[in-house]
Amino acid sequence: MSTFTHLDQSGHARMVDVTEKVPTVRSATARGRVACTPAVVAALRDGSTPKGDVLAVARIAGIAGAKRTAELLPLAHVIGVHGAVVDLEVTDDGVDIVATVRTADRTGVEMEALTAVSVAALAVVDMVKGMDKSVHIANVELVAKTGGKSGDWYREG
Repeated sequence: MSTFTHLDQSGHARMVDVTEKVPTVRSATARGRVACTPAVVAALRDGSTPKGDVLAVARIAGIAGAKRTAELLPLAHVIGVHGAVVDLEVTDDGVDIVATVRTADRTGVEMEALTAVSVAALAVVDMVKGMDKSVHIANVELVAKTGGKSGDWYREG
């Protein structure tokens, strides 16, 4: 019925079988941001947020999110996350987040990188929502992936 990889002959969702694929080194980088008011940015910069070290909590939350992606996305494979780096930078209007995830496995880590950014962003929101009800997550996107059958890909711009 379909040539889509995640649909069976009847059109039902299925997990792709990667048993026969050879593990290869793969990586993916994603980014996103949390937009905040100037008051929140000032508190982040001077360390006066009421809930403590926002960036440290968000960094650890992002790494944990990368490692638990298969629990959240029903068709994602359980893979070894062999490296995860989550960087957060306070800017004049919020927090920029970049996550890079690496593996040597049978399938890529794009979803893990996107999940790392998303969970880190949610942690920032959770930590500052009492100070700023308008805080919001924006522009979560994949920016690069390397390895695997489809090769390397980089977002232009």
